Amino acid sequence: MGQINVSIGGRSYPLACRDGEEDRLNRLAAHVDAKAADLQGALGQMSEPRLLLMSAILIADELFETRERDPSLGDTIATNALEKAAARVEAVVAALEKRRASA
Repeated sequence: MGQINVSIGGRSYPLACRDGEEDRLNRLAAHVDAKAADLQGALGQMSEPRLLLMSAILIADELFETRERDPSLGDTIATNALEKAAARVEAVVAALEKRRASA
């Protein structure tokens, strides 16, 4: 089992992943971090959970737009992508909750 640290919104989060998925997870986290930076630039400082929630919504919106532009992707592919994204968001939230509990 791999272990990496990702940075989102200026905070570092430890994440576990399957061996070999480290690069992909780092790229995904960089995408989330870019969304978080866009949000902070547009809306100013906000709470960590709100920042992550808004970032997830923006990314879900991107996925929906892609699906609407190319219906050949099919509902199954979109649903699988959302489920994977949701699982990763849940992992970040769990890490946040663990961090808060130990603080």
